[in-house]
Amino acid sequence: MEEQTMDKMKLIDVVSASVLFIGGLNWGLVGFFNFDLVAFIFGHMTFASRIIYGLVGVCAIYEAVSWSAIQRRWQCSGFWGETAST
Repeated sequence: MEEQTMDKMKLIDVVSASVLFIGGLNWGLVGFFNFDLVAFIFGHMTFASRIIYGLVGVCAIYEAVSWSAIQRRWQCSGFWGETAST
């Protein structure tokens, strides 16, 4: 795969993982404290909050479907092109 394309895919991987991390924190807040941060900020089931929930779902599907490719992309080099130490 071309290096520039690889960097773009790695950026998508990082953004997707970040959205999932934030979504996971929100679900942790819901589970432990019955507090939905997304609903608190954007309103309960408003258009904006539904977009956020949908984005988390799309990122989860992307990560699940692309898991093997993500592992291959990150195996040989870091995000900025540094070689991984073995």
